[in-house]
Amino acid sequence: MTSQPTDRPVLVVDFGAQYAQLIARRVREARVYSEIVPHTMPVADMLARRPAAIILSGGPSSVYADGAPSLDPALFDTGIPTFGICYGFQAIALALGGTVAHTDSREYGRTALSVSAGDSALFHGLPPLQSVWMSHGDAVTEAPAGFRVIASTDRVPVAAFEDTDRAIAGVQFHPEVLHSEHGQAVLEHFLYEVADIRPQWTTASIVAEQVESIRAQVGDKRAICALSGGVDSAVAAALVQRAIGDRLTCVFVDHGLLRAGEAEQVERDFVAVTGVRLKVVDASERFLSALAEVSDPEDKRKIIGREFIRVFEQAAREVVDEAGASGDTVEFLVQGTLYPDVVESGGGTGTANIKSHHNVGGLPEDLQFALVEPLRTLFKDEVRKVGLELGLPEAMIWRQPFPGPGLAIRIVGAVTADRLSLLRQADAIARAELTAAGLDREIWQCPVVLLADVRSVGVQGDGRTYGHPIVLRPVSSEDAMTADWTRLPYEVLARISTRITNEVAGVNRVVLDVTSKPPGTIEWE
Repeated sequence: MTSQPTDRPVLVVDFGAQYAQLIARRVREARVYSEIVPHTMPVADMLARRPAAIILSGGPSSVYADGAPSLDPALFDTGIPTFGICYGFQAIALALGGTVAHTDSREYGRTALSVSAGDSALFHGLPPLQSVWMSHGDAVTEAPAGFRVIASTDRVPVAAFEDTDRAIAGVQFHPEVLHSEHGQAVLEHFLYEVADIRPQWTTASIVAEQVESIRAQVGDKRAICALSGGVDSAVAAALVQRAIGDRLTCVFVDHGLLRAGEAEQVERDFVAVTGVRLKVVDASERFLSALAEVSDPEDKRKIIGREFIRVFEQAAREVVDEAGASGDTVEFLVQGTLYPDVVESGGGTGTANIKSHHNVGGLPEDLQFALVEPLRTLFKDEVRKVGLELGLPEAMIWRQPFPGPGLAIRIVGAVTADRLSLLRQADAIARAELTAAGLDREIWQCPVVLLADVRSVGVQGDGRTYGHPIVLRPVSSEDAMTADWTRLPYEVLARISTRITNEVAGVNRVVLDVTSKPPGTIEWE
C-alpha cells in the first residue's frame, strides 16, 4: 500500500459524541490532520474531501433506536480506511452483517480489556491486559464475516475487531480519553498501519500550507486584520504578514470593552515585535451607545460583531487613502477565528449553536469583505505552537485568552461606563495576584465576571452595604472545548477577595465558580 499524502484529512464523523472534538485532537497529536463532519453528510460529500481515513465517533443512541443516526453501507465500498469507536464500532458491525444486541452487559468507566490477538494491527506490542474506558449499553455479539475478533471483556465477547485486507477496524471502548491507558497507541496503530498515513502534520507544515493558501486567496490585493492583542489575532496577523508583507494593515479597535492597559500593550508590544503597520481606532463611544440597555448575551455578541465590521469598513477606506493608493480597495478581512469558535457557533459539525462568537455567528449578512481565517481549523494549543514557529515571543503566545467582545460578556446585565470601570479594577487585581503567585501558566484563563443585575448585603466600615458580587472563574483546559475549574491556593483566593472588596467601590462579595465545561461554558455569556 502506498502511504497517504499529508494534505488529505482524516474525517471524524460525529454521531453526537461528547468526545468527537477529542478524537480530532488525538489524531492531530499523532501528527495527522483531522476534521469533524456531521453524520448527516452524504458519503459523496465525504469523498469530495479526499479523506485519508474516516473515524466514526461514539454517540448517545442505540443503533436500534427509532431515529438513531444511520451509516450508509456505501461507505465500505469506497476503499477508504475506516475506524469505529463505541457507537461507530457497533454501526460498522450492523452495516456489514454482524450482530449488535441489547444485553445486560452495560459497561461504564474503567474496564479490563483482554487482548486475544497480540499480533493484531491495533494491539501489537501492547499489554495483553489493559484498562480502557467504556460507556455503552448495547454490545457487538458477533463480528461481521471476514473480521477477526482481537479483544474482549468479561461482559462483552467482541470488544474490538479488524479486517486489515479491507482496512476496517473498530473498538467498543474510547481510545481518545486518557483513562484508556494505551488508547493513543491504538489510534496511532490504526492511522499508521491500517490506514498507512505518514505522521507529517507539524507546525512547520501548517505555516507553509497557510502561507501558500493566503497568497492564493489574497493575490496582489490588500487586507486588514482585526487585531485584538490576543494570541489568536496576533498569530493570524503574523501568518498573513509573512504571506503578503506590507499589503497587510492591522487595525486595532479600542471598543471601550478592554481590560486595563491592553490598548497600550498592543500599540507598544505587538508593533515592536512584528513591525506590522498598525492603525488604531477609538470607537468606544460608538460601541457603548450601541450596547446601551442591552442585557441579552446573544444580542450583545451580535451587536459587537456588527459594529466591528462597520468600523473595519471605515478603517479600510482610510487605509487606502493613507497609502495613497487611488482607486485601490481593501477586499480582505483577517480574523483569528479558531475551530472551537466554529464548533460552538454551530458550524462544521451539525451541532447546536451554543453561543454566537462575534467573529462567526455574529457577523452581519451584508459583510463587504472576504474573510481570511488561517486559524479556522486549529485548536488553541495548536495556535500557540504556530505562533512560536513564527517567532512571536512567549509572553505574547502564553497570554491568557480574552474574548473579542471583551468585558461586555463578563458583565451579566447591561453594559455601562461605570460597570466597565468597576470590572476593570477587579480584573486588574485578580490578574496581578495570579501573576505574583506564579500561576499564569497553570491556568488556562480566569474570567472575572460582574453580576451587574445582582446585589447582596454586606458590612463595610461598620455600615451596611448593598453591593455587587464579583465571580472568579479560573479554568484549566487544552483547547477550550472542555475545561475544569482550577484549584487555586486558598491564600491566593483570599488575597484576591480581600483586595477587590477593599479597593473596588461597589463590590462587597467575591465568589468562586467551580463548574466544569460541560455543563457550563468558560465565559458566563
